[in-house]
Amino acid sequence: TEAPAGPLYRVVGSLLSITCNTSAPTTTFFSYAMYSQRVRNQEVSLTHVTPNSVVFEIQSLQKSDEGEFECYVKNPEKGYDGTYNAKTTVRVIDDSLTVSSPGPTSLSYDEGGALTLTCRASSNTVQHTHLSLTWYLQKSGEDNPRPIMSLDRDLTLIAGPGFEGRYQDGLIRLDKVGEGTYRLKFAKLKLSDQGEIYCRAQEWIQDPDRSWYSITQKEAEKLTLSVRPKVLQQGQDLSLSCSLDTQNLEEKFFTVAWFRGSVELARIGPSGILSVSAELSARAERGELQVARRGVRDYSLVLQPVGTEDQGDACGRCVTAETSNFVPMLSPCVIIEGGFSLDMQNSLTVKEGDRLSLTCRVNGGQGQLSVTWQHKATSPPAAAFTNVISLNQDGVVEKGPAFAGRHVRAARPATDTFTLELDRVAPADAGVYQCVVSEWKSSTAAPSLRLIGRNHKVTVGEDATLICQVKEMNVPMVLTWTLQRVDFPLDTIVTVYADGSISWSGVQRRYQLKVESKRNEVLHYLLINGASHAEAGSYRCSVSVFQDGVYRRLLQSNQLAINVENPGNSKWNLELTSALSVPGSINTDIALKCSVLTKSSPSSRYAVTWQLQKEDGNTTILSSDQNALVMFGSQLEPSFRQRLGIMRSEGPTFWLFIRHAHISDRGSYTCKVVEWFQASQNVWDPLTIASRTILLTLTEPGIFNSISADTVREDVALRCGFRSGASGLSYFYKVSWLYTGNLSSTKTLVQLDHTGLLSYPEDPGLRGLQRRLHLSRPEQKSSHLGIQTAQEGDSGTYKCQIELFQLDHKGQWQQKASQSSSPITLTVSGPGMNQGHRNVDASDSQCKTLTWIIITLVIFICLLSVVYVLILKMRRTGKKPEKDFWTEQVSLNTKPCMED
Repeated sequence: TEAPAGPLYRVVGSLLSITCNTSAPTTTFFSYAMYSQRVRNQEVSLTHVTPNSVVFEIQSLQKSDEGEFECYVKNPEKGYDGTYNAKTTVRVIDDSLTVSSPGPTSLSYDEGGALTLTCRASSNTVQHTHLSLTWYLQKSGEDNPRPIMSLDRDLTLIAGPGFEGRYQDGLIRLDKVGEGTYRLKFAKLKLSDQGEIYCRAQEWIQDPDRSWYSITQKEAEKLTLSVRPKVLQQGQDLSLSCSLDTQNLEEKFFTVAWFRGSVELARIGPSGILSVSAELSARAERGELQVARRGVRDYSLVLQPVGTEDQGDACGRCVTAETSNFVPMLSPCVIIEGGFSLDMQNSLTVKEGDRLSLTCRVNGGQGQLSVTWQHKATSPPAAAFTNVISLNQDGVVEKGPAFAGRHVRAARPATDTFTLELDRVAPADAGVYQCVVSEWKSSTAAPSLRLIGRNHKVTVGEDATLICQVKEMNVPMVLTWTLQRVDFPLDTIVTVYADGSISWSGVQRRYQLKVESKRNEVLHYLLINGASHAEAGSYRCSVSVFQDGVYRRLLQSNQLAINVENPGNSKWNLELTSALSVPGSINTDIALKCSVLTKSSPSSRYAVTWQLQKEDGNTTILSSDQNALVMFGSQLEPSFRQRLGIMRSEGPTFWLFIRHAHISDRGSYTCKVVEWFQASQNVWDPLTIASRTILLTLTEPGIFNSISADTVREDVALRCGFRSGASGLSYFYKVSWLYTGNLSSTKTLVQLDHTGLLSYPEDPGLRGLQRRLHLSRPEQKSSHLGIQTAQEGDSGTYKCQIELFQLDHKGQWQQKASQSSSPITLTVSGPGMNQGHRNVDASDSQCKTLTWIIITLVIFICLLSVVYVLILKMRRTGKKPEKDFWTEQVSLNTKPCMED
C-alpha cells in the first residue's frame, strides 16, 4: 500500500487530494481513519479511480485538518503479505498571497498608442514557494479569457496565442521589476486589445516527490480598456496596412479589397493588377490613391489627401482565388470624420484653490455636437487621459469617476463654444487638458425592441439562439431576459446593466450571453448550449432605464417559444472509430483505443463496455458508466483482472490496457458505447448505442520458424540462419556455437551475447580449436562460424543455439526464448597429409565409406609392392639384407567426394 510521502503543504480553504494505491491481487476495500461525519455531509469524498487505487479529497481545508492521514486497506484473505496501510502528513498553512493592480479601472487609448500596466503579487509563506503570473484579456462575447503574457514559476516568458508575433517584434513585453512588481507594456495598441485586462498570480510549492503543486491563485481587479480607432481630419493623409492571418500563404492566391462601409474602393489581385472604383478612378490617375503589396502577407492603401466625401469606416477584406471565402485580416478600421477643427489655448497657470476655466471653440462643425473634457497628470510620465466631464448632444452632463465629488461644470454658451470650469484646484489637477468633440446626425426613429430566434424547435442536446434586437436606444439601459415555463411562475434568467455588469438569477451553466453593437442597433444574444427540457418555455427580453432614482420599464419584446423534444435514433447516430486490428507480442503491454467520431451534444455523457468474443459468447471485461464508475466483468479470472486497465481521454476516447499480454488474450474485442442525454435537471436517459470490434493478434517471439546450416570445405564455414516473429528495438539475440567431440560431452566453443560481447569459455581441450575459430554476424538473424585449417581433431558435431532477450521497463534484460539448430556432423580425415590437402566431409555417409575403402586398398597395394621388391632382391643377391625392412614416405592425396 502506497500513499504520497509527506509532509504536504496546502492552503486553508483549498482542495486536498491524496491518492492511495495497493498491489493487492483481489478486489480491494479502502478506508480512511478520519472524518466520518464530514463524509456523510459530502464535505469529504473517497473515489475509486481503479480497482486498486482511490483518491481521498477534502473540498475545503480547515486549520484543524492538519495532521496525519492514514489509508488502510482491508485484507479479505486469511494470510497477510505486505503492508496494508500508508500514512501522509498534511500541513495546513495560511493563504498569504496578495495580488493587486494599482491605477484606474477604466482606460481609453487611441489606436497605436503605448500602454503600461502594473501588477503587484507577493506571498508571505514561510515555506519555499514560487510565483507565476499571467496577464489575461477578456473580450466581450467570449467565454474564456485570452492569455497575453505569462511568467511561469521558473521565470520563463511565454506569449499567449495571437500575441506571439508582437512579442517577437518587441511590441509586447512583460518585465519583473523589483521583488513583486510585474509590468505589461504595449508599444502599439490595436483595436483587438480592448476588453477587460487583469493579472492572475499562482503560488507553487514542491512536494516531497519533486512535483510542483499550485496551492493558491488570485486575480487582481479587472481593468476595462477602450481603444479608439484612428480619426483623421480633412486634408490629412490616410494610410492603412493589413496582414493576412492564415496558413500556407505560399500555396494560395489572394485578392485584397478595400471598402468604405459596404462600397468597394479598390482591389488588387494575385497577379498585382489594381482595379479602382469609378468614383476614385480620377484620384488614382492623379496619384492620390495607391495600393501595393509590401510583403508575403502585408498590403497597404494610401489615400492623400482625404476629404469630407471620404467619411466612413475604411476597412480591408481578403478573399481566396479558389473558393471566394473571406480570410481574416489583421486590419483596423479607420474613421474619417468631417472637416471641422478645434481651437484651444496652449497653456494656462492657475493658483491653488482658484477656479480653472477652459474654452474650446469648434470651426466648421455642423449638426449636433458632444464634448468630453479629459485630463492627463504630469506624473507618472506614461499616465493616460481620464474623463473629467462630458456633455452629450442632448445636453446631458456626466462626470468622470475621478471627479464625481468635485465642483466641475461643462457648458455650451454658444453653438461653436464649449467651456470647462473646475473649482478649488489642487496640485494634483496640474497636467494636460484636452477637449474631444464629436459630431452627431439627428435621428427621428423611435426606440424599438424585437425578439427573434434560431432553432425554435430543438432536440435535447442541441443549441438554440435567441436574439433581442434593440434599435435607436441612445440612453443607458438595463436589459433583462425572462422565461415563462408551463405551470410555473415567471423566471428571471439574467440582467445586464448599463455599466456592463451581469446578474444571473437562474441556472447559468446552460446559458451564455453575447452582445454585438452595430451603427443603429444593438443585438443581445442568449445562447442555450445543449438544451434540456428545463430550458423549454416562452422567452422574452425587456429594456428598462434609470430615471429619477428608480428603474422604469421602457420596452418589452414579443414572446418566443422554445420547444425541446427528445431525440430519436433516426436523427442522431453515434459513430465510433478504431483500428480494425492491433498486432502485438506476448509479454508486452497492449493498448486498444475506441473514439467517438460524431456525437449529438457537447453535454452528452458516455458509458463504455469492453467485451471479449469467445466461442460460448461475449464476455464482459470492463465497463464504465456515464458517471465514470468502473466495474469488472463477473466472469473474469483474477489473474486476467490484475492485468487490465481502463481510461477515457478528451474526444472522448476510451482506452483498454492489457499488461504483459498472454497468448490467451488474443481475439476480438468489442467497444460498446452508450450516449446519455439529460432529459431534465437531474434525469439522464440513454440516447444511442454504437460498437466497434478490434481484432487483437499476438505473436510468440520465441518461436523460430527455420534454422539452416551448411559447410564450406578447405577452411570450414558453418552457417546458421533463423527467423523470428519478434520485432522492435527492444529485442536482441545471443548466439552460441556448441561442439560435441567423438568421445566427449557437449561444450560451448564461442558465444556472442545480446550486448555484443564475444567470449571463448575456458577449456584446455578446446584451446587449439578456439584459436582457429572466426565468428561473424553478417546480419541480425544469421551467424557464420569459420574453422581455419581444419584438423582431424576438429571432427565432431556442431550446432548453434539462439537465445532471445528483451529490455523491460526497468532496464533489466529478460530472456524470452531459446532454441538450438539441428546438429551438423563434421569429419576431417587423412592423417599425415600436408595441411594444404585436407578432406572435410559434413554430410554424405556413402562418400565416407567409399573413401575408407579406397585408402585401405591403396595401403594394401603398397605393402604388396614392398614385399615383392624385397623377394626379388633376395633372389638376385642370394644374400640376407642388412635391414629387415625399409620404409618410404608416401604422400597420399585423396579427392573429396563432392566439389564445393
